Amino acid sequence: MSEFAEEDAARRHREKMEKRKAVQDAEVAGKTIAEKGLLMVHTGAGKGKSTAAFGLALRAMGHGFRVGVVQFGKGAWESGERRILEKLGEEEGLVSWHTLGEGFTWETQDRARDEAAARRAWEKAKALMAQESIRLLVLDELSIALRYEHLPLDEVVETLKARRADLHVVVTGRNAKPELVAIADLVTEMTLIKHHFQAGVKAQIGVEF
Repeated sequence: MSEFAEEDAARRHREKMEKRKAVQDAEVAGKTIAEKGLLMVHTGAGKGKSTAAFGLALRAMGHGFRVGVVQFGKGAWESGERRILEKLGEEEGLVSWHTLGEGFTWETQDRARDEAAARRAWEKAKALMAQESIRLLVLDELSIALRYEHLPLDEVVETLKARRADLHVVVTGRNAKPELVAIADLVTEMTLIKHHFQAGVKAQIGVEF
């Protein structure tokens, strides 16, 4: 490429980026709400819903936010995220972690036990919502409890709608209820394209848990 062509390409790129910046600046300027507690829903058949939630928890802790975690279904799992997040948050008391499930519903095969476990987890979630020191609350697999009707949907929706104005809440799990999606500020659907489990690979330490 000649020197003239290089200069022309650089000029056109600069002009394009100037226009893009003007559009971006105008879009940012149009946002008038400085801070708002968000209800975020991670759903879909793809892997990564809880993973993304715990990445967000790590980010919040990095800013000194106190984080609450309530797990509704993974009672039998010894997860790496719990180990490291509790270790990182131990000194400053930044993590309040509660795994109150008894495993997946197809493992317990006892609806009464599943409902009782979900209720214990939900009561803990409400208690954490009431603590003003908690800035981010992760409700891991709450959507699963709602899918199997282990908790009253109306109660959960109304409680989440009435949460503190400065509290961020993340709900994970497949098949998020339309009523939950409707009140959320941010909904992300993880789309399954390919998964190693389908090729016969078991859940692995450091990847799934």
